[in-house]
Amino acid sequence: MSRRLPLPRPLRSSGTPLSQQALATLREAILAGRLAPGERLVEERLSAELGMSRVPIREAIKQLVVEGLAVPAAEAPGGRGAQVATLSSDAAAELIEVRAVLEGLNARLAARNQAPDKLPRIAALLARGRALPEDAPAALLAALNADYHALLADAGTNRALQELMRPLRERTEMVFHRNSVERAALDWQEHALILTAIAEGDEELAALLAARHVRRAARAPRPMGVDPVG
Repeated sequence: MSRRLPLPRPLRSSGTPLSQQALATLREAILAGRLAPGERLVEERLSAELGMSRVPIREAIKQLVVEGLAVPAAEAPGGRGAQVATLSSDAAAELIEVRAVLEGLNARLAARNQAPDKLPRIAALLARGRALPEDAPAALLAALNADYHALLADAGTNRALQELMRPLRERTEMVFHRNSVERAALDWQEHALILTAIAEGDEELAALLAARHVRRAARAPRPMGVDPVG
């Protein structure tokens, strides 16, 4: 296996804790495939690459485990440290099915609540996504897609549901990130249909389209970090 290139050092921000800067960098590296499924997250090496002490690196790795992007120490080789998670196809399918149900429920609530201060923000983001060129970077596509779903969750105005969906979205990002390039145009078409149903107050259609969107997006070419077994 060829040695990977070092990770880029995060842009330092005086108002952002180092652990959060490390987390953002490591999360993006995992989702972009620069940290491969099964790769060990070695504190000493990551500390040197990111130009910070091992303490914020350690905190970032702990959060990655919480998010499901890394495997906890007990499951790592030798029982030490952590490694980038690899989802089996069965586990990925189970996560997608739960997310599809919850996204459908959230879209139903958004259509019911008709939050006038939230729908224009979703429409603006939708316009940005649909205006992207075909060769837009995968990271940008994934970020805008995540922002769309986050705004949609906000439009559902159910805090309990938002708390359930947040970690689930983080775990399923491994499934959708690479697919974002192949499905970019279709994704934004489906997003537009969901928003139209919400704006028209059609709860049944909004729920159907949102759940279907999640399932269809997961059927794209096999995503990174997903074991083909199963």
